[in-house]
Order: sequence, then structure tokens, then C-alpha cells
Amino acid sequence: MFGRRFEDINLKGDLFGGVTTAIISLPLALAFGVASGAGAEAGLWGAIMVGLFASLFGGSNTLISEPTGPMTVIMTAVLTSMMVKYPETGMAMTFTVVMMAGAFQILLGTLKLGKYVTLMPYSVISGFMSGIGVILIILQLSPLLGHAAPSGGVLGTLSALPDTISNLKFSELFLGLLTLAILFGFPKKYRKYVPAQLVALVAVTLLSVTFFDMDSIRRIGEIPAGLPSLVVPHINPDMFVEMVIDALVLGTLGCIDTLLTAVIGDSLTRKEHDSDKELRGQGLANMISGLFGALPGAGATMGTVTNIQVGARSPLSGVIRALMLALVVLVAGGLTEPIPMAVLAGIAVYVGFNILDWSFIQRAHKVSFAGMAIMYGVMLLTVFVDLIVAVGLGVFISNVIIIERLSREQARQVKAISDADEDDVPLTDSERGLLDMANGKVLFFYLSGPMIFSVSKAISRQHTSISDYEVMILDLTDVPMIDVTVGLALENAIKDALDANCQVYLLCPNERTRQQLEKFHVIDLVPDDNTYKFRYEALKAAIRHVESDEHQLESV
Repeated sequence: MFGRRFEDINLKGDLFGGVTTAIISLPLALAFGVASGAGAEAGLWGAIMVGLFASLFGGSNTLISEPTGPMTVIMTAVLTSMMVKYPETGMAMTFTVVMMAGAFQILLGTLKLGKYVTLMPYSVISGFMSGIGVILIILQLSPLLGHAAPSGGVLGTLSALPDTISNLKFSELFLGLLTLAILFGFPKKYRKYVPAQLVALVAVTLLSVTFFDMDSIRRIGEIPAGLPSLVVPHINPDMFVEMVIDALVLGTLGCIDTLLTAVIGDSLTRKEHDSDKELRGQGLANMISGLFGALPGAGATMGTVTNIQVGARSPLSGVIRALMLALVVLVAGGLTEPIPMAVLAGIAVYVGFNILDWSFIQRAHKVSFAGMAIMYGVMLLTVFVDLIVAVGLGVFISNVIIIERLSREQARQVKAISDADEDDVPLTDSERGLLDMANGKVLFFYLSGPMIFSVSKAISRQHTSISDYEVMILDLTDVPMIDVTVGLALENAIKDALDANCQVYLLCPNERTRQQLEKFHVIDLVPDDNTYKFRYEALKAAIRHVESDEHQLESV
């Protein structure tokens, strides 16, 4: 099961990768655990379990998986909603949603749908990722100002902001701002040796212990040593539909987050991941994580890039990272006790700031107005309405715009000529000579490229004057595929020609296109004698038909 993936072991690089990414993960796991409302220990165990099992069973050699900002935002919303409605069973229901999300990811991987997960316009991906970054920043405003996060998500936090500001705790605000100053101002040349998050965590915690009273600052407290207890899955019949929807959102976001990160990893290692296997591994990891009351996770870009840069080449680095974090929890859990909540809030704000797609935001207005509008629209809907609504509307509108553009381009590939002097159709000199001999009585109807439903109107427009001709040659030589709507449009074109006593000759050498026409029963409208493989033959037959008609008229 693991043999091929562990063939590329680079012991020194994998060891450095595991230790380095463990150091990076520690402050982030603590911050995400606290931000989610499930507790710092849930973040740490999420980093351990998701990281371990995704490394063992995933489809990418160097991917580092752990709780991420986007996953934490959705987890926070689910946990808050469940706890408000069901204070006693809300926590168990939330982690049941995590298990369901993992099962959904396994299903996607088993059905081999991994390659389709990220097939959405970049403006939509950018918009909802930036929206998640904004949500993460807003949700940390209250903790940054010295208060627990209010209920109600983004709108609840914003409505409570005036009261929070009027009662802010300057000591905690100072610690949070100092954390942000270190994170943003830490020199780049030192970041390759030590993560800025760890420097901020240690430095500001030591400062808070030295200059502030322990009880005057909200702190994490000691993380319980030992393995986490199992969470018995709990499904409330009244909440089942909502739980399923939450699981689909969480699972889908995890898939997108993971596979986009895996693509980045592939670009650095020049290797290709197995997207379906990766989804199965991520799903299993999230199911186990939920079973032990830990946060769900996905592929983490910063950890993955760092892992590769220090020399890791196999999943061994992910296993070492998970074991290092487990050692911290089991042996040195007491060291986390004095960490101020404001420091973790500052780290979470920094992560949210980095999730924002600044590169696209800065140039979206230069790319296209439609792309910019979709990006900002999805971002605002993500923040103030709902992720599913945001992505659904964004993908729908993007596809409508793309289809409209494709329709204009493909309509140009539907051409009808009766005069050889027209250059719209690629005919040889001999073929043009034959068309000249028809004296305008043959309509050469030429289609090229993939024909989808949007082309049907162009087909209808081109054959409106079919009664003016004696022969119509329908040339599908350069058509690799057609859909049902185009098939019906071609059927109408042939029937209209036959009703107008216009002979129809069909050129369809492409076997796949021919099979599609047979399925639509379009091929049955044209006799076998009128079906050709070469344009020259079809044009010669058309000339013979025109000449025979002329002779009949002369004899009359």
C-alpha cells in the first residue's frame, strides 16, 4: 500500500521537513483550535491526525495536511450554529459533521471525481478564498480587543463591535498588535530559518508573563495530556438536512483546498499527485479526526512549500511532523498554558490577511470587468450570505458568460456558401471549380469544431433560404463532436431541405460524430447513396444532380 510512495525517501530531507513543518504547525494549530471554539487541543490533535493519516493514505508524497484557515472558518460557523441550538449535543453533532465531510471526500475519490473538483473559474476560487480570509479577520476582532468571540458569526461580531470597542482591554490589544507587528515586520532573510509565527508566539508570550499579571490576561490554559477521548457520532433528525449540507460544504472546501495545494507541490517537485487517492486519504484522515474531537484539515500551502524547500521527498516527512506534534501534546502540554488568547488572535488575523488573493485583487480590474465583478460578488456573498450560494451563483454566472463568448466564436464556424469566390470555407481549387459549375444551385453548408447547444441558432439562420437551392451539401468533416441540441438543429435543416425538394448530401467521415448522428436518428434521413467521405465526390454528385434536373427541364 505504501511501497511506491515511500520509494523516494530522502532521510535527511524528510527529517528536516518533518521537524520544520511541525514548528510551523504548532502556533497555527493552537490559533485555529481557539478560533474555532473547539479549544486549542482540538487544533493540535487535528494537526496530528489529519497530517498523519493523510500522509499515510494520500496521493501526494510531499503534501502537508492540517487545519487551515478556510476549514476553520466553516468549522467555526458549524460549531456556533450547533451549540446555539443544542448546547448539550452540539459539540458531538459538529464532529459528526466532520466525519460526514470525510465520508463525502472518500466518496468523491472512490468515484474518481478528483479531477473535476477544481474545474471552476479562477475568479470564483479567488472570490470565495478572499471572502474566507475576510471572515477569519472579522471573527478575530473581538479576541484581539480582549473579549470572547460573540455568537452570530460575522454579522454578530460586527453588531457587537461598538460595545466591544467601548470595553476593550488595552493590555490584550497591545499584545495582539505586537504579534501582528512581528508577523508583518519579521525580516524575510530570517524566515527561512525560523517561522515568524513561532517567533511571535514565544516572544509575546514571554513578554506577557514578564510584564503582565497572569490572571489579567486571557490565556489558553494547560492542554490535557494523553490521548483525546472518542466522540460518539450524534445525528439529530431535525438537523439532519442541515448537517448534510454543512458536511458537503466542509468536504468540498477541503477537496478544493487540498487539490490546489497539491498542484502547487507538483510544480515544485516535478511529480504528479493522484487526486482521487488524495481525496480518499484526506477523507479517512478527517473521519478519524472527527471521531477524536479534533479539527478537520486539508492541504496547507505554507507547510507544503516549506516541506519541499527543505528537502522532503516522501510522506515520511508528514509522519515525522505528526509524531513531533504528538510528543509536544503528550509530554510538554503544560508549556502552552501562559500563551495569551490575543496572540493566537493576532496569528489568525495574519493568516486571514494572507488568504486574501492580493495578486488577483490588484489586477482584477485590468483583466476584465466581468471577472472582477464575479470575484467581488462571490467574496461579498461568502462573507455576508453563504458559501454555497456564493460559489453556486459565481460558477453559474461565469459559465453563462463563457458560454455566450464561446457561442459567438462557434457561430463563426457555421458557414454556408454557394459561390466559389467566397473564402469562408476551406476548399481546394478543384473543389471550388466544381462549385462554380453549379451556378449557384448548390449550398455548401460547412461546420467545424465542437458543436454545442449554443450553435443551433446559427445553424437555423444559415439554412433559412434553402428553397433557393437544388442541393445542400452538409459538411461535418471537421466536427469532432455534437450535442443533442445541435443534432436536432441538423435534423430540422435536413427536413427543411427535403420539404423544399432540395437534395441532401452528407459528409461525415468522423466515426464519433457519425455515431452521435445515428443515436439522434439524423443519419436515417439521408440515404446511404447520398453519404460521402470526400468533398470532391459530394460536389461531383451535386453537379450531376443539377445537370440532370436541367436536362429534364429542357426535355419538358
